[in-house]
Amino acid sequence: MATAKALGADLVEIRLDHLGSFELRRDLHLLLVNRPLPALVTYRPKWEGGEYEGDDAKRFEALLLAIELGADYVDIELKVAQEFVDFLSGRKRDKTRLIVSSHNYHSTPSCEDLSNLVAMIQAAGADIVKIATTAVDITDVVRMFQVMVHCHVPMIGLVMGERGLISRILSSKFGGYLTFATLSEGKESAPGQPTLSSLLDLYHIKQIGSDTKVYGIVGKPVSHSKGPLLHNTAFRSVRFDAVYLPLLVDDLASFLNTYSSPDFAGFSITMPHKETALTNSDEVDPIAKSIGAVNTLIKRASDGKLLGYNTDYTGAISAIEDALNASEANNASASPLAGKVFVIIGAGGAGKALAYGARQKGARVIVANRTYERARELANLVGGQALSLTDLENFNQEEGMILANTTSIGMHPNIHETPLSKKALRSYALVFDAIYNPLVTRLLREAEEVGVTIVTGMEMFLRQAMAQFELFTGLPGNGRVLLSMTAFIREYFEVEEDEPS
Repeated sequence: MATAKALGADLVEIRLDHLGSFELRRDLHLLLVNRPLPALVTYRPKWEGGEYEGDDAKRFEALLLAIELGADYVDIELKVAQEFVDFLSGRKRDKTRLIVSSHNYHSTPSCEDLSNLVAMIQAAGADIVKIATTAVDITDVVRMFQVMVHCHVPMIGLVMGERGLISRILSSKFGGYLTFATLSEGKESAPGQPTLSSLLDLYHIKQIGSDTKVYGIVGKPVSHSKGPLLHNTAFRSVRFDAVYLPLLVDDLASFLNTYSSPDFAGFSITMPHKETALTNSDEVDPIAKSIGAVNTLIKRASDGKLLGYNTDYTGAISAIEDALNASEANNASASPLAGKVFVIIGAGGAGKALAYGARQKGARVIVANRTYERARELANLVGGQALSLTDLENFNQEEGMILANTTSIGMHPNIHETPLSKKALRSYALVFDAIYNPLVTRLLREAEEVGVTIVTGMEMFLRQAMAQFELFTGLPGNGRVLLSMTAFIREYFEVEEDEPS
């Protein structure tokens, strides 16, 4: 409890059912007298997702003693709430408030069913309504938001699981009474529970209000993304009232239709939704249309239309050009890519962005892909040449070639994988990898070992994110933002403290 207070918690939940051994009178007195924070006491049975397997009489006695010792809240399950209220009959509760809770570990009911559940919990004598459901899809969370924002009594509404994480972070925006966190990873008392430090230091939930705009990274998977770290840092550096979240999305069209309110103002789009985002945009920037992929969606405030952009293109190409200029001491006005052979591994959204950008800069584009037909489609689109990944192993057209990996091969947790052998890398002057977790992939490490200039995915990530920041906020990517992003890179990726270029 003292640790929780030091980290910034306002309240602690004491889960008696998680204690290895528990002596009622001795231990409750020890826990509640002179407690450093207000306390919520819960004694959750196995049948409601907890650890307690005894009879209810012992639980009721423990919760009654918690009330007598001045607990600020006690939590009882809806199934036995009336029985517990009858048990308390005639006993003074003083300032203790009763939370009546319902947990659904399988799904999230309809708005009508949720509203009926709220009414049942109120009728059971609750001071505070608590409903926790499970997200089968991220769109399930909207139903909880809708019920919570219209609830006329204090309500805790949470949707469990990774797809429901946003319910925990945005609780206060939609009128939630409180949200839960754990002190450290691995100590969760419910699926999808974030850590206290992430809620406070990453998402800054105490600053989230009804007017806070919501942005996020849409993909599958997204848990590895460092986008929330970077964009939330940038937002705070300019005091922009917004929060950036990881959004695990299965169906992009369904997600966009469901989260259509102005509160959800823009999204970064990552695998596997970049091409689908193009068809779900109301208007598309000409560059993004040429690439055939969108990595940024902005909701226009005036009419709610979705505008599609691609910042991968400028982020990756500028990073590669700068690295080439530095390695070749090239000060010419023309792009250092002009006339070079530019080999791209992957034919998805990022591959298309690089193919378009390289062609525009005058490079000769080669596309290699596990599925040859997809490589040929992209190569034909940009007037290039197609190869299979097998053929790429022996491809050596000329010295000074550029290699760019846009696939997920080598991404965490599969860090020992690589799309190309170390021997084949000797044919290249520069190797770029769009992956940034890990920062230095096996592909880049082996390229560096044979003397090839490397460009990490962090370079692309930082540059495309700066462009996204400008689209999200309407503010220029000024020095303060650049410094905050540079600080982010140093803190989370342990990059050497060189002067930012």
